Amino acid sequence: MNGILELRNKLTDDLLCAVKKAIADNELPEFEIPEITLERPQNASFGDYATSLPLKLTKLCRMKPMDIANAIVKNLPEEADIKSITVVNPGFINFSYSDNWLTNQVADIIEKNDTYGNVELGKGEKVQIEFVSANPTGPLHIGHGRGAVLGSTIANVLAAAGYDVQKEYYINDAGNQIHLFSESLWIRYCQSLGEEIDMIEDGYQGQYMRDLGKELADKYGKKFLDMGKNDGSKALCDLGLPMMLDSIKESLEKLNVTFDLWFSEKSLFANGQYDTVMKILEEKGYLSKHDGALWFTSTSLGESKDNVIIRSDGTVTYFGTDIAYHYNKFAERGFDRVIDIWGADHQGHISRMKTVLNAIGLDGNKLDVLISQLVSLKRGNEVVKFSKRSGEMITLSDLIEEVGADACRFFFLTRSADSQMEFDLDLAQKESSENPVFYVQYAHARIASILKNASDIKGTYEIRYSEPQEFELIRKMLQLPEIIELSASTTAPHHLPHYAMELATAFHAFYHDCRVISQDDPRTSYSRLKLAEAAKIVLARTLRLMGMNAPESM
Repeated sequence: MNGILELRNKLTDDLLCAVKKAIADNELPEFEIPEITLERPQNASFGDYATSLPLKLTKLCRMKPMDIANAIVKNLPEEADIKSITVVNPGFINFSYSDNWLTNQVADIIEKNDTYGNVELGKGEKVQIEFVSANPTGPLHIGHGRGAVLGSTIANVLAAAGYDVQKEYYINDAGNQIHLFSESLWIRYCQSLGEEIDMIEDGYQGQYMRDLGKELADKYGKKFLDMGKNDGSKALCDLGLPMMLDSIKESLEKLNVTFDLWFSEKSLFANGQYDTVMKILEEKGYLSKHDGALWFTSTSLGESKDNVIIRSDGTVTYFGTDIAYHYNKFAERGFDRVIDIWGADHQGHISRMKTVLNAIGLDGNKLDVLISQLVSLKRGNEVVKFSKRSGEMITLSDLIEEVGADACRFFFLTRSADSQMEFDLDLAQKESSENPVFYVQYAHARIASILKNASDIKGTYEIRYSEPQEFELIRKMLQLPEIIELSASTTAPHHLPHYAMELATAFHAFYHDCRVISQDDPRTSYSRLKLAEAAKIVLARTLRLMGMNAPESM
């Protein structure tokens, strides 16, 4: 049975053959045939697919687009799965599915069940996606939450599109921020023991550091104080960092975000990757020393400025360790492609990372970087600035506790990653159709209820549909493979929540206008129950791709 993508590809091949035949029959002049694409018309009344190929060929053929369109259509073969092919001004060719083909797709969806929508775009390509990767020096905030949802959903979509995906969190457990964390924790620990000591200017000021210092003081007493600042702060850091990391993991798990690997920055030094890339850069002449620091001479490769690898105080920059980390990803672990999701303040880091990968003999084009833009919270007409609990920042755990993980995930996904977004707290908590999360999940729960109450419908019948709402629901369900293909090829999962809303709307319209269960008409009931069953599968699949629950009742 032809699925939606198979039919689309068959129509594309038919168009190519038709153009070649029209050229061979001198109905069109000789020319190099451009790529042929099919799109969905904005107005559904025009059909299910359309191509603007005749408009593209106008200059090549020196003919009117309508004449080109008619020449192509004349040579198209008949397709049993297509009801009609029409030519529309100013030169579009439109295709409409046959009712019989649409009807047959319901059984196909039910048969494929939770694999429905999968595509073979990736063909097993090995992809690593690294996201969140916040310093383990404090709780995650809402910006981290957006990146977490973005990354985990892209991973789901890529897996559904046939890629071999690994999710990774890069633990920044080395460098200056860890030194500041260590010193800050030492100060809070000492203060909890009654020592009069002020917080350093660049220290971590949050209440969570006071709580952590007190927890360690209560548990260990003056043990670390007696060790002196150097040894004591190191020992405290060795205890405090894993505790912060556990807190981060807990917040992410609440959001239904997990990782295949938690990769330690320290290991890049212990296992030699840092030394390896420094040696490569030195041998290739891309390092220079001036102003007391060691620089990557990226200007020699077209960048606007050189970049520091080792500061004048001897500490390695984030850029320095990132070179070693990406060497590990590509050269040692052999990923075909790497996707990094970074925060809004890392935009300038992209070009130099691609440049340095090329400099050490790797392919910078295999690194894709997505920037997750800023999030603001709104309650009513007011922007929320402070957390009611910490008084400093709104943590990810605060947000999950207030609106729930499903609302967090859906709302974070509604805007493309490169767009700043406003998160409406009031809307996210409404239990009404105004709330898109409630609206979509209620559609799934409604279907579950219908199927649960359908046990009285006995017998097996041939599936038949005749109402426009039935066919519109089928058409909408059939778009899932294309949504997965689009979201994977563009690493843009914001298409999913919009599709979920459209699918829920199509089901609610069907349910409103078409009685599903009728004891007097078991044949129609059987067909519509099968349609509801297929809709439930596609809705659940869409929700789970977004990392959300598909509730059976609400």
